[in-house]
Amino acid sequence: MAIVVQKYGGSSVADLAKLSQVADWVVATKRAGHSVVVVVSAMGKATDELLALAERAAESGGRGQAPPRRELDMLLSVGERTTMALLSIAVQARGEAAVSLTGSQSGIITNDRHFDARIIEVRPHRVEDELHHGKIVIVAGYQGMSYRREITTLGRGGSDTTAVALAAALSAERCEIYSDVDGVYSADPRSVPGARHLPELDFTTMQEMAESGAKVLHARAVEWAKQQNIAILARRTEDYAARGEGRETRVHASGGAAARAVVVDRNVALLRCPASALPQLFAAAEQADLALRDGVYVDGALRATLGLSAVPSPPTTLAALSSRVPGLEVTLGVGSVSLVGVGAGAEPRELARFWGALGERPLLVFSSPLRVTAVLLQAELAAAEAALHAQL
Repeated sequence: MAIVVQKYGGSSVADLAKLSQVADWVVATKRAGHSVVVVVSAMGKATDELLALAERAAESGGRGQAPPRRELDMLLSVGERTTMALLSIAVQARGEAAVSLTGSQSGIITNDRHFDARIIEVRPHRVEDELHHGKIVIVAGYQGMSYRREITTLGRGGSDTTAVALAAALSAERCEIYSDVDGVYSADPRSVPGARHLPELDFTTMQEMAESGAKVLHARAVEWAKQQNIAILARRTEDYAARGEGRETRVHASGGAAARAVVVDRNVALLRCPASALPQLFAAAEQADLALRDGVYVDGALRATLGLSAVPSPPTTLAALSSRVPGLEVTLGVGSVSLVGVGAGAEPRELARFWGALGERPLLVFSSPLRVTAVLLQAELAAAEAALHAQL
């Protein structure tokens, strides 16, 4: 039977009622004649709650320390393991054989980076064995095991990457990503009422959108899909669990190459570092596993953005960074708004429309052939997003 990999996000399994709905759809997929692998996230806000507990434990010593990344991985991996076991129980209660597996049991091998690890290899032998015996295999997303046999996590949204990596390793027919939205839009439909549904996107545009802050798919998942040519179907859970149909966005090699989208990232810091302190900045960023983005060197200083979504305890981390880098200026209360699509940051007409929509708001602007990004005060992001989308 053809293998189908399905991934269900935290909102899809937020409580037992929603988890039961997912169990119905998983069983229906199996009974339709497919071998089924399910990847799950932690229930609802479980990861945020565990992170908050970790920060309180770290602050209990009164030294302003961030939780150690290794211990965060040990703690946060509990969320997905809870979901996988509960879903397996619910599936078996419906008369289908199922087994739950952790990331390490599923053969997800990562590098030795904690809290934001990268998958370097997938050895799905246990998954293949369980499928051969007719079982639905339910895998804890977002986690793996390093080559040093340490538990690692893949960064926020990393369950998408787990699903795509398994789909590639198993030569699956497709990878279905379920969440609370019915695919990808030309802007966030929750903040831009006129956002258009995009039925198709190519891998490169989708990856650029994800790296710019779009939440529907994780950037590394799209990177894996592009490398292995695995089609991703982004769907809304309730449509398919209740009716077995609905709208979707298909992300594949040749889809939607002319698409344009506006993407906002509200969780960003803007850094300015004098040239004399760049060696200290790069050393401190490497030690803290921080990824600098969109760097521009001008007037004797480097200006760059730092995405905070993958940073544990951002205030503590940024304070430690400032103490190690002389003259470093950190600006908070900012975000970025990007126009993404082929030629968005290279064609003069597109750049003129971008500047016309934003006026004098930007603190900094970066451009590349696929993207043009402005850093703005958070209070100005909503107006900028609406103005840019109106230009599409």
